[in-house]
Amino acid sequence: MAIAPKLQARQSQQLAITPQLQQAIKLLQLSNIELSAFVDEQLESNPLLERGTGDENRRLEDVAIQGDTPVQTDVDTVSVGAANADMDMPAHAAQPDASPADVGADVGGSVDWSRNNSGGSFNGSNDYDPAANSAADVTLAEHLTAQLGLLRFAEKERLIAEYLIGQLDEAGYLRGDITELAGNLGVSETRLNSVLLQMQTLEPTGVFARNLSECLALQLAEANKLDAPMKVLTENLELLAKYDLGKLTKLCGVKMDALKEMIGELRNLSPKPGMAYGGILAQAIEPDVYIRETPQGGWAVELNADTLPRVLLNHRYYNEIKSAGGDNEQAREFISECHQNANWLVKSLDQRARTILKVSSEIVKQQDGFFAYGIDHMRPLKLKDVADAIEMHESTVSRVTSGKYMHTPRGLFELKYFFTAAIPSLDGGEGHSAETVRSKIKILISEETADAIMSDDHIVKLLRDQGIDIARRTVAKYRESMGIHSSVERRRVFKHG
Repeated sequence: MAIAPKLQARQSQQLAITPQLQQAIKLLQLSNIELSAFVDEQLESNPLLERGTGDENRRLEDVAIQGDTPVQTDVDTVSVGAANADMDMPAHAAQPDASPADVGADVGGSVDWSRNNSGGSFNGSNDYDPAANSAADVTLAEHLTAQLGLLRFAEKERLIAEYLIGQLDEAGYLRGDITELAGNLGVSETRLNSVLLQMQTLEPTGVFARNLSECLALQLAEANKLDAPMKVLTENLELLAKYDLGKLTKLCGVKMDALKEMIGELRNLSPKPGMAYGGILAQAIEPDVYIRETPQGGWAVELNADTLPRVLLNHRYYNEIKSAGGDNEQAREFISECHQNANWLVKSLDQRARTILKVSSEIVKQQDGFFAYGIDHMRPLKLKDVADAIEMHESTVSRVTSGKYMHTPRGLFELKYFFTAAIPSLDGGEGHSAETVRSKIKILISEETADAIMSDDHIVKLLRDQGIDIARRTVAKYRESMGIHSSVERRRVFKHG
């Protein structure tokens, strides 16, 4: 058969991600601080965009309330401060304050971005780097979170630890009242203090102290210098501030020369260990969503209007410039691109706010037990569970839950805080939380006798008898995370005491 070139037609399908869709995806993953910086850039580069005050939205609300035919306005607006969802009813995202032209999709739906023929982007670039608008250094919270694996916490204790990290100030001090913090999580003060003592072993030494005295004592203990006289000195810093050395020598039971050496040791310590991270004062976290209990016993979910940029598209200015352009093709193309980009920004901001509200509402619905009773009632929850419930892609939920915060009656939490591991059930019912399974493993091993040491395989069989579908390697991992030895080592302990 002769080999010769020929033309052949084929039909195929492929997913094309437009620049607009890329920008919309990037807006989803930005924190409210990064979003504000991004919007500022757009306001500077696009002459058709203006910063709104919220008055325009009130006029639009008045039209909607009166039921009149909407009148043509000179601006299109997006402001989502009034959006909320009431958890007494099925979770939903409510209508934000926006003119009908700005709304990209019905509430709870998604925008078919591919229907628009625009090839432009918000600022002529497909790349927006959030890191360019934030500190490049590792934050104190990131540094501490990275060390949690060293402590081998059970799942619920790890959640307590993550909560405590969120309560630190920029200096590394835990300023909240222990009773109040324990009440927020629905746990005992003893349990909270147990986690706190372990957190105080992390680097930098001195973090999680409640006051300066405790901070210095932690650093001295780490260096094996916290003897009885030094302990008394750290407990009487107010006398040192007054330079009442005579009284301090009596309290510490040392001579003046020794006291001065002790004071020199204190001067070598760091009174604010957390300040070594980030290089600047940490900014207070502004929640993206507020959760409040309703009089009927449910939960209301509301977006934080203060973190939502109000952006206006000035149609009148656009028409004036377009008319004045005359035969200047380059000017007409520029203003058309600016108009196109402004439209996409408005729609994407609207969609971002709706998506955050929808995801937050579903999280509250799924974790109702936590909000009502505390951390021990946290349900196993995966990104896919929320994604399936609200009919969105799992990657979208992942972007929304990162860097977004929820202010609740129990405190401030990042959205991703509410996702916990689950062990499937053999009967196909609701899964078991990893913390529950760890507890069962610990109880089984605690009941062992010298003549009946259980292997990991035997523990798997016992758990399966209780309806828990678990692998041997998972049992081994959970056992090791709790600091429990293997069956061989436990048998040796029983034999030799």
